[in-house]
Amino acid sequence: MRVMVACEFSGIVRDAFRTRGHDAWSCDLLPTERPSPQHLEADIRSVPLDTVDLLIAHPPCRYLTLSGARWWKGREREQEDAVAFVEWLLAAPVRRIAIENPRGILSTAIGPPTQVVHPWWFGHPETKATCLWLKGLPPLRPSVLTLDARTGRVHREAPGPDRWKRRSRTLVGLADAMAEQWAVA
Repeated sequence: MRVMVACEFSGIVRDAFRTRGHDAWSCDLLPTERPSPQHLEADIRSVPLDTVDLLIAHPPCRYLTLSGARWWKGREREQEDAVAFVEWLLAAPVRRIAIENPRGILSTAIGPPTQVVHPWWFGHPETKATCLWLKGLPPLRPSVLTLDARTGRVHREAPGPDRWKRRSRTLVGLADAMAEQWAVA
């Protein structure tokens, strides 16, 4: 299967699919944290997608997430651009698409998510509501339920210039579930 993971600097989702033998690529404006020739440092809108079987996108949530709502005033144009980018992703010429983002304006702008998942469904003892808008894909099934000691990871991240990166990385358990369940969808 040919997989494109858009807006992914970490390489976590790309590598979950590659480990299972798929032709998976990541694309981001930033360099990848897991060096690989299968990473395109580019705007996804400049990448041909007509041969892609599955597009998984993690659009930047700065102007989309509820946790940043207090900063939206005066940033209406940036928010419109962010929503338009998500709409572009959903309209890509790909049969199966997953858009991942936290709770926020997308529920109003493009409709409610198909599914909301948490890291504790996939072996991580944490909570973080992660919304998925799915096109041509089934909802993810929990793979390794972790019922003990669930905490909110993203709220406890220390301040600093890389805080947004630590908060936005997809956890390995969720990436593995995507690769295991969506590669056969």
